Amino acid sequence: MAKAAIAAANSEQANPMLQRLMAAPQRAIEFLKETRQEMHKVVVPTRAEVQNTTIVVIVTVFLFAAFFELVDLTLGHGVDLFFLHLTKH
Repeated sequence: MAKAAIAAANSEQANPMLQRLMAAPQRAIEFLKETRQEMHKVVVPTRAEVQNTTIVVIVTVFLFAAFFELVDLTLGHGVDLFFLHLTKH
């Protein structure tokens, strides 16, 4: 009987895939418990917070759009002047 127990222990050590398979349900249960704990920590923003951050995002988008439009116009004008300079010579 001792030899059978040793053989079973050796076969489990020799097959890590079997160990992983046997531990899968326990790992899944642990994952779900931790997920539930983390979900209790979630704070839903108030309507006022959502409105304020939305306004900030919209203003920021327009500021970046204006900045990139200015950069595009400046570089475009510079490239036009450069090509005009090249064609005159």
